[in-house]
Amino acid sequence: MTSTQTPDTAPPGAGDRRRWFALAIVMTAAFMDLVDVTIVNIAVPSIQRDEGASFSQIQWITAGYALAFAAGLITGGRLGDIHGRKRVFLVGIGGFTLASALCGLAVNPEMLVASRVLQGAMAALMVPQVLSIVHATFPAHERGKVFGLFGAIVGLGAVSGPLLGALLTEGDLFGLGWRPIFLINLPVGIAGLLLGHRFITESKAPRALRLDLVGVALVTAGLLMLVYPLTRGRELGWPLWGYVSMAGALAVFAALVAYERRKAARDGSPLIELSLFKVKSFAAGIAVQTVFGIGLGVFFLVWTLYMQVGLGWSALRAGLTGVPFSLAVSTAAGMSVQKLVPRFGRKVLQAGALVMAAGVLLYLWEAGRYGLSITSWQMAAPLVVMGAGMGLIVAPLTDAVLSEVPREHAGAASGLINTVQQMGNALGLALVSVVFFGVIDDHTGPARIGPEYVDAFQHALGWVAAVMGVIFLLMTALPKRPAQHVEGAAEPVGETAEEEAGGEAGERELVSAPSAGPSDR
Repeated sequence: MTSTQTPDTAPPGAGDRRRWFALAIVMTAAFMDLVDVTIVNIAVPSIQRDEGASFSQIQWITAGYALAFAAGLITGGRLGDIHGRKRVFLVGIGGFTLASALCGLAVNPEMLVASRVLQGAMAALMVPQVLSIVHATFPAHERGKVFGLFGAIVGLGAVSGPLLGALLTEGDLFGLGWRPIFLINLPVGIAGLLLGHRFITESKAPRALRLDLVGVALVTAGLLMLVYPLTRGRELGWPLWGYVSMAGALAVFAALVAYERRKAARDGSPLIELSLFKVKSFAAGIAVQTVFGIGLGVFFLVWTLYMQVGLGWSALRAGLTGVPFSLAVSTAAGMSVQKLVPRFGRKVLQAGALVMAAGVLLYLWEAGRYGLSITSWQMAAPLVVMGAGMGLIVAPLTDAVLSEVPREHAGAASGLINTVQQMGNALGLALVSVVFFGVIDDHTGPARIGPEYVDAFQHALGWVAAVMGVIFLLMTALPKRPAQHVEGAAEPVGETAEEEAGGEAGERELVSAPSAGPSDR
């Protein structure tokens, strides 16, 4: 992608070591974001216990981040194209660091939820700039190596996040309990802010798309009207206003579609490129991403609560129990892209859905068979099967969804893929109140907490297995062969950004990153 640069901000030459400092800075920021997501999941029971947070507040600590991140993702990329990727990145990392401090210093659950929403909004400014900065800084022949490094960072973040969160929570540093999981971002963020100002080269897009703030407002309003009643409804006895709000969300989404059509006709820069949904494989892929996000949102929060509250395990034991899952995801993801998808195409993704469903059902059976006496070793088998299934899906899915999208719309399509996955994740977290907490008796005595959580966990796993079945069916609409073998297909994201204009390239680069790991925010 051609960037507008002055002589003072020209990209470093091939022999200039500054570009490697810039790479280290943006990769560290990406790692900080990835770890922050998984680190919070493992600490949720400690936060609930220490702060007396309600079930709905626990959900919002995770869902609030996902909602803010999803709502601002495309806009964050466009702000970088318009005002400069370096400038917006520095604002994002500075705001993320401040929000982390507010999370660590929160005096009540309400302040923690608000700080997490702010953190998600700042991540939406920071994350889209990472690979755009890499693209503007490195020549084409070096980018393959750089993107490989980024994939390794993603894998490391997925594995190390739960362990780091467990160690920090169990360590109770300076008597701060769970708070160091957020405060650890302060020195990293401050260093990134200072070094980024010095070493990152500024770049902009020559023909950046305009902002669509009305579209962002409508998306946010619709999601809030849907998610808030789901998280609060159970505690409030499912009041009438909750059902009215969820029905009203459909009207807001209808207004969004009408507005986006007018926006596209007026200036060609809508938040959502509706013409993309005429492509069968893309529409099905968006549905897969959304439903997959819902399934992951349900599973990972429920899983943490089951182990630490239901079984009474420590955060460290819960974190270590998840290691086989993370390793299986990483291994299967590498095999699916390099060996399996080029040979078997769509069947690999469908097999991944079935394998993951099989792992979920095996876990469900073991939870009932062994009850409160289940061990980490007994959980290893279903977790490895689930992780293998997930790995077969997450790595090749984006290219499969994009393979029949016209090249000129590849950027808008890529941005939308990541956005809907985060929205699905937020919706899944909200549904935890229905599929998990809805099975637990509010007046259960201490002696019954364990059995109640085991039953609720099994109930939630049944829903997750059903979700994987839906995903399997939706995948039948994806192309049979991988993207590189489809005539006229959009090339894999991040490889042809030079050929894309303005903001489109910036958004493509955003999604050239692999998925954010098992927790998926």
